[in-house]
Amino acid sequence: MRGADNVLDARVSALAAALNAERIAGFPNGRLFLDSIEQALAIALVHGYAVRDRAVRTYRGGLGPARLRRVKEFIDAKIQDELTLSDMAQSVGLSTAHFSEMFRRSTGDTPYQFLLRCRTERAKEILRKAELRVLDVAVACGFKTQQHFARVFRQLCGASPTEYRREFLE
Repeated sequence: MRGADNVLDARVSALAAALNAERIAGFPNGRLFLDSIEQALAIALVHGYAVRDRAVRTYRGGLGPARLRRVKEFIDAKIQDELTLSDMAQSVGLSTAHFSEMFRRSTGDTPYQFLLRCRTERAKEILRKAELRVLDVAVACGFKTQQHFARVFRQLCGASPTEYRREFLE
């Protein structure tokens, strides 16, 4: 048996490294990010190491329109809160594993990626009004730190929140 520092499976090793990096950084990405890593780790372990007596269930399609609308409304209503995968799954009456898979098939994004996109869109709306500081916008959109907000915003929009506001208000 190999130690934790000598993991054979590259997927498990990468997920463990991401989890450790998140821990060292003080968990700036929030609970949903951790839930997503835990889910991916569980799937990698089951697919790579579990002994199965029956075929793995495959899902077709995705969430139905009503469920997808419900989860989007749930996210919109709770966007500044610490959302978990379990909260999102419960909002549409599914297990976390089933919800995660169906959500990705419906949107093309993981629940975490989708939440970041929603938070960024909300931030863009708020930034178009000059009243709030960037830190206040970050908090109002559910980001734990201004640095995390700025990093995600730049990744998704190609500009920092301050640059976005400046360009919009000019």
